[in-house]
Amino acid sequence: MAKVFRPSNRESKILSQIESSKERTRRIALMGIKDHIDTLSNAIAMKLVENKLVETSNKNGLEEQILKCLERLSHAEDFDIDYQNAAFRTVVPNPHVVSLYLTAFVIEQVVNHKDVVDVYGSDEEIYHCINRQVSKHLPG
Repeated sequence: MAKVFRPSNRESKILSQIESSKERTRRIALMGIKDHIDTLSNAIAMKLVENKLVETSNKNGLEEQILKCLERLSHAEDFDIDYQNAAFRTVVPNPHVVSLYLTAFVIEQVVNHKDVVDVYGSDEEIYHCINRQVSKHLPG
């Protein structure tokens, strides 16, 4: 017979604290979007173009798309965020929820925008470019 694993009270408490801290970090990051939405969208659009990960005919159009995405993210339900991030959850080991959401947006939707010529680079390169800007502007 298989052995039944029953975590002790101490192990359960530690696991609960880890989950609580992850959720708290996620909540803080999502609430911080509203305070830094303009600077964050500008910085991300600029770096994507500078690093030649997105080729566009109109940088302001790209920035506007990212701004709209951040607005949707700031009002989104947890299920919607998790659904958008599901395909890209394995890009990096411990992804930042905002960076992962924006990476999914760039890869799946920005590529179809009229101002965007093409999206270059791997999923990891796009994630790391976005995550550097998110880390600078958002808490958590």
